[in-house]
Amino acid sequence: MSPEIPLSSSTNTSSSRVHIPKVPFWAQILLGLVLGALLGWAAKSGDIAWLQTTLDKIGGIFVQLLKLAVAPLVFFAILVSITNLRNVSNAARLATRTLIWFMVTSLIAVVIGLAIGLLTNPGSGTGLTAADGAKPQHSGSWLDFLTGIVPKDVVTPFTQLQVMQIVFMAAVAGIAALKLGEKAEPILTISRSVLELLQKALWWVIRLAPLGTVGLIGKAIYQYGWDLLGQYATFTVDIYVGCALVLFGVYPLILGLVAKVNPIQFFRGAWPAIQLAFVSRSSVGTMPLTQKVTERLGVPKEYASFAVPFGSTTKMDGCASIYPAIAAIFVAEIFHMHLGIGDYLLIAFVSVIGSAATAGLTGATVMLTLTLSTLGLPLEGVGLLLAIDPILDMMRTATNVAGQVVVPIVVSAHEKILDRAVYDAAGSSPLDDEVPAEAPAPAEPRSKKPEPAAV
Repeated sequence: MSPEIPLSSSTNTSSSRVHIPKVPFWAQILLGLVLGALLGWAAKSGDIAWLQTTLDKIGGIFVQLLKLAVAPLVFFAILVSITNLRNVSNAARLATRTLIWFMVTSLIAVVIGLAIGLLTNPGSGTGLTAADGAKPQHSGSWLDFLTGIVPKDVVTPFTQLQVMQIVFMAAVAGIAALKLGEKAEPILTISRSVLELLQKALWWVIRLAPLGTVGLIGKAIYQYGWDLLGQYATFTVDIYVGCALVLFGVYPLILGLVAKVNPIQFFRGAWPAIQLAFVSRSSVGTMPLTQKVTERLGVPKEYASFAVPFGSTTKMDGCASIYPAIAAIFVAEIFHMHLGIGDYLLIAFVSVIGSAATAGLTGATVMLTLTLSTLGLPLEGVGLLLAIDPILDMMRTATNVAGQVVVPIVVSAHEKILDRAVYDAAGSSPLDDEVPAEAPAPAEPRSKKPEPAAV
């Protein structure tokens, strides 16, 4: 009689399976940054045409995919977010406090930008002259800004990606849906479904961000290299230092002193969105991930689904506050024009009120032309900065997105609707779409209320 083999000695494939740890999303993007920089340097130093073309195509396709969903995403996100406010108590107060904090943080950012510009004189010693500048093809003015909000038809804003006009139509539709009540429910049901579809599709694009990073950073390195930075060294450092002061100084102080939360947890939770914003240079393209990390930081979904889309199109501390403040001083010095106290106050006013002109897309040319035209500075100054703009826009957009997460946290904490337990656990678990197949999905922390479409 052969001895029985104990069950414990049998091979248990499920317990002996080797699990390969997944690389966190932030680490994937960091690897993309390093690889892109190396390939860009190789393409430039070796003048490798095929590598330059490859990097250009990879980065271009990634940005094109992001922009593809921008117009419908903004429309349905704003429409649904406005109607979702009816599920939140004191919705009007939440919206008002959100707008106030947008303005407060923008004012702080523009003051920092002005201080840095006045201390460093970024336009002095550059070797640039007025002849090096050229007027932009498209410029912004207060009249253009105000009249440009209202579209002439319902098609052009979507085909030409006029984001503020799309926001206007979505806001009107959302308010009308609130007034109609139950009669608008079929339209809202379709809108929520379309929004979920767009968010899911864009999330797939976001998952390609590490690959897109390789192309975008590689192109920036081989196209601009370090030669261009020589003339703009002070200006470039000013922008990065100003954004860093806001991102790593002002925001943590506000979170610690006002919201009474740990700033380190904020960076742990929000870092994936900040990284993607740095690479993509698009606040709107980052919006689904921004909303996801905002909810992971304890902000209720009903409120986050309003504050994040609203912020993605209007909250621009990097592009609309720090950048135009330093750029105005830079242009004034190049053209030998004096700025007085009244001009600096005007810069602050334009930055706080006109930040929606940046529209959440890459670049800040419209906001810069709006500032220069208001101050009476030559618009040729825009041409001086276009060459260096992509390098600056990365840090500006990362600061924009960080602010778009900070404000909902601060407002939620003040209104006592912030889930502090969820906030304190932020960053300890991967994003939903990053959970390994073998592991159970994390439980939803807030399931008591009916929730709108999530990212």
